[in-house]
Amino acid sequence: MSKSKFGCALALVLAALGGSACADAQTAQAPAPAAGTGDQDQVVATVGDRKFTLKDVEARWQEEDPAERARVSQLLYQHRRQSIDMLVGDYLIEGAAKKAGLTKEKYLATELEKRRGPITDADIQKVFDENRDRVGASTVTDLKDSIAKFIAGNRDAQNMAIMVNELKAAGPAVSIALDPPRYDVAIAAHDPARGQANAPITIVEFSEYQCPFCARVTPTLKAIEQKYAGKVRLVFKDFPLQNHLQAPKAAEAAHCAGDQGKYWELHDRLFANQQLLQVPELKKHAAAVGLDQAAFDQCLDSGRHADNVQADIDLGTQMGVGSTPTLYINGRLVTGAQPLALFESIIDEELARKGGK
Repeated sequence: MSKSKFGCALALVLAALGGSACADAQTAQAPAPAAGTGDQDQVVATVGDRKFTLKDVEARWQEEDPAERARVSQLLYQHRRQSIDMLVGDYLIEGAAKKAGLTKEKYLATELEKRRGPITDADIQKVFDENRDRVGASTVTDLKDSIAKFIAGNRDAQNMAIMVNELKAAGPAVSIALDPPRYDVAIAAHDPARGQANAPITIVEFSEYQCPFCARVTPTLKAIEQKYAGKVRLVFKDFPLQNHLQAPKAAEAAHCAGDQGKYWELHDRLFANQQLLQVPELKKHAAAVGLDQAAFDQCLDSGRHADNVQADIDLGTQMGVGSTPTLYINGRLVTGAQPLALFESIIDEELARKGGK
């Protein structure tokens, strides 16, 4: 496989890892990092005796358009990191091929064929059924060869990523020094949190209760808390989207439950019942988790926590958040309902950065 084809395959793997997110009608934007790329003290303009540095430029850009600045900064990092991964993977595969006495192309072809496995009629039918609304009048027989090639390509891309990880584990040691954009997310006293305040990993999640992708990432976060017990703190911030009319009151309801020490119990129940979030239904959920009904009803009806919800919205908007879930792992941006493996890779990098603590 050529270097360009190898890069394309890795790009497919990266694309496959991309999750989905809920967004308003407007284009979703990413939050802005605290610092830009390059030497912040570099003088980029001079007017008489006045010198303007890159830091001045970044500060002005942050002030004028934080979301676009974040998008560009994140995109630059992602492309650089992807290119690093391609370079590292290519180097490791070349070394493995040389050790096996094969050309890189022959080594890759042999390894991928061995790992690919048979593509059965059931595999083809499954892909056809999952995409039935896109195939028009075509039958599974018409598309059999195309679907088989699609399945083979996906398997090869995934297996190549697995193979590169195996080569990394076998040595030599691989270290990535490129630091990603980091986002300074203020944590307020009213933000619900789970885990030790001094945990080496802090995950801040902007989320809302009507978003199906937020519900999808919830079990992923629980799995992370279990795997990295004692090392992860989870902070929840409300970001009800404008097109989800029941989400703001649902957010208030969770905080009302928090007044009685059962924030997370109601949090989980609301995500499990996303079609039942009208106020009367919120009150029934409160009863189901054992809350003092009168106290809960008074809290919800009075809008006691509306200002707290709005404060989270204002912060997210200021940072450029435009979709849910939007998460930060030690300030590193993750958008959408991403696979557990992506979270684990970032957390492992952050733990290694902190000396494995």
